[in-house]
Amino acid sequence: MDQINNIEIHLEKYFDRLWPICRSIVSPGYRESLDILSEIVPFERLEFPTGKKVLDWTVPEEWDCRDAYFIDSQGVRHADFKVNNLHILNFSAPFRGKVNFEEMQKHLYSLPHLPDAVPYITSYYEKRWGFCISENERKNLPQGDFEVFIDSVHRHGKLVAGEAVLKGQTKQEILLSSYLCHPSLANNELSGPLVLAFLYDALKKKAQRKFTYRFVVVPETIGSIAYLSKRGEHLRRNVV
Repeated sequence: MDQINNIEIHLEKYFDRLWPICRSIVSPGYRESLDILSEIVPFERLEFPTGKKVLDWTVPEEWDCRDAYFIDSQGVRHADFKVNNLHILNFSAPFRGKVNFEEMQKHLYSLPHLPDAVPYITSYYEKRWGFCISENERKNLPQGDFEVFIDSVHRHGKLVAGEAVLKGQTKQEILLSSYLCHPSLANNELSGPLVLAFLYDALKKKAQRKFTYRFVVVPETIGSIAYLSKRGEHLRRNVV
């Protein structure tokens, strides 16, 4: 029981460090998060620069958001990125300017069936700007103009995959993979890479392992495709 409680304490500490980081598929936040997980798992980094063809996909630019919000006609600030990083459309283009009520509505995302929830929306492969807010907040926005501020940048960068291998008595492999590209989400994000990291920590302590274990952390979709472009044939031959 003490060992279980100790694991829970360490999990919670890592969760608290990773939770507030704004991650995306190619971003400084992703690399920062992988650095934190590397305190548990000695990941080798596989890097794929912006523009590189990986199978029939292309690695996109890196995205970094520093601040974002909009102010209504009554001076009230909404969708403050520094309060909740889900408010910004992930991979949003930068924008600064004044828009009217009708135009603002075209750049807002909400969930009518979950009126208090802030959705997580991405735009990895289409340049557009936008915000995610609750349906209730959206319904209460006043008529008039809105001042919009999105301080984000797209630039040449690199997609990074993390890989670690625990060798066993046989070359036959068990592959464990998770992604690490969503910002402040738990069930659909941090649960995967944290369990993967702590499973690595448990398996490395075993004196003998029949199988070889390969642990992989990547951004969703494009990260898996990039990793397969590098390791696909090896996995085909060895994964059981």
